[in-house]
Amino acid sequence: MPARLDRLPWSGWHWRIVIALSITWLLDGLETTLGGALVGILKDPRTLYLTDSEIGLSATLYLAGAVAGALVFGYATDRLGRKRLFFITLGVYLAATAATAFSWNFWSFSLFRSLTGAGIGGEYAAINSAVDELIPARVRGHVDLLINSTFWLGAFLGSLGSVLLLHLKSVPPTLSWRFVFGIGAVLGLGVLMMRRYVPESPRWLLIHAHKGEADRVVSEIEQEVAGGRELPSHQGTIRLHVQDHTPWREIWDAMTRRYRERSLLGFSLMVSQAFFYNAISFTYGLVLLRYYNVPAESIGYWLLPLAIGNFLGPLLIGRLFDTLGRKIMISITYSASGILLAIAAWLFVEDWLTLYMQAVAWSIIFFIASSAASSAYLTVSEIFPLEIRGLAIAVFYACGTLVGGVGAPALFGALTETGSRFMLFWGYIAGAALMVGAAWMEWIHGVAAERQPLESVTAPLSSR
Repeated sequence: MPARLDRLPWSGWHWRIVIALSITWLLDGLETTLGGALVGILKDPRTLYLTDSEIGLSATLYLAGAVAGALVFGYATDRLGRKRLFFITLGVYLAATAATAFSWNFWSFSLFRSLTGAGIGGEYAAINSAVDELIPARVRGHVDLLINSTFWLGAFLGSLGSVLLLHLKSVPPTLSWRFVFGIGAVLGLGVLMMRRYVPESPRWLLIHAHKGEADRVVSEIEQEVAGGRELPSHQGTIRLHVQDHTPWREIWDAMTRRYRERSLLGFSLMVSQAFFYNAISFTYGLVLLRYYNVPAESIGYWLLPLAIGNFLGPLLIGRLFDTLGRKIMISITYSASGILLAIAAWLFVEDWLTLYMQAVAWSIIFFIASSAASSAYLTVSEIFPLEIRGLAIAVFYACGTLVGGVGAPALFGALTETGSRFMLFWGYIAGAALMVGAAWMEWIHGVAAERQPLESVTAPLSSR
C-alpha cells in the first residue's frame, strides 16, 4: 500500500490535501505575528498596559502551551490516528483564540495565549505525520517545506489585518486589538470544513490492524487520481506484525539506543531554528519601536516584507531538497542563515542599518532561514519509525521549543528593554552560533531521505 501511494502522479487530490493541511501553519503564523504586531497597542494604558518584559513573558507562555499540547496530542496522534486529532486540536485553538479577544489583564491574556499555543502545538505532530504518509516520495521534501512555509502567509495576513484594524479611526484602540484576534477564530471555522477531505493515513491504519479500511482508502485515492487513466506500476512490499499500540519501553529504546544519532540530529536542528526564529519574530516589533521609533500602529507594515521573504524561500529553493539532497541543502541553509545573521548583528550594533536596510536584511536572511527551519520538521518526521512518528515530532518540537524557544522571547524582551544595542548583538550572535553548529551536525549525521519511500528511510518497528 505505501508503494501504491508513492507511485501516484500529482493531482488535484494532492492539492486539496496540501491546502487543508497547510492551514495549520497559516494559523500559527497568524497568531505569532499578531503578538508581535500588537506590542505597541498592548502597551497602551487604554488597553492591557503591558511592559516589554510582560510581552516577552506572554510569548514564552504561548510557546510553553505549544510544548504541552505537542507532547499530549503527539502521543495521541500515534494512538488514536492522524485524522481524529485534526479536529480535537483545532477545536482547542478556536476556543482559546476567541477567548483571547476578551482578555482583561496580563494574566488572562497569557492564559488564553498558552491555550492557543496548546492547540497549535498539538496540530504539528498530526499534520507533519499526515503530510509524509500521504504525499509521494519523489516530491515529499518540496511539498513538506511548502506546507510549512504557509506559516508566513498567516504572518502576512496577521500583519495586514493588524494594520487595517489599527488604522480604523472609527474603532478605538480598546476594541481594535480584540477584533484582530477574532481573525484567527474566523479562519479556524473555515478549516473545519476543509478537514473533512483529508483521509486517515493508510500507513497508520495498517499498523493498527485495519487492513481492510486502509485498502479502501488507498483504492478511493487511486480512483480519484487516475480518473480512468492507467496508473504506473508499483513494486515493493513490507510485512508487518501489527499491534494495538507501541509499548513505552520500545519507544524509549528506539529513540535513545537504535536511533541515538538521529535523535541528536533532530534535537540540534530543532533547538537552533527555534531559538533563531522565536528570538527575532516575537521581539521584532519591540526593536522597531525602541531603536527605529516606528509608530505602534505601523509595525504591521514592516512585518510584511519579512513574511514575504520567508514564504518565497521554500517556494523557490524547496525543490533542491529533493534533487541536490537533504544533507547538502540543510547544511547550506543552516550555515548561511547563521553567517548572515552574524553580519547583520554587527551592522546593527555599529548603527549602520537604517530602518529600510534593517527590513531588507531580515528579509534576505529569512529567505534562506525559512527553508532551514522547515527542513527541521521534515527531518524529524522522516527519520523515525512509523509507529512513533507523531510522538517523535512532538518530542523534538518540545525539546527545541523549551531549550531554544521558550526562553528566547523572554530573554530578548529583557535585552531590548535595556536599550543597549550591544546586549542585543550578543543575543543575535548566540542564535547565529546555534545555526552553524546545527549545520555541522547535519553534515555529520544527516540522512539521505530524498526521493526515498518512508519505509526505506526507516523500517517500521513492527516490520518482519
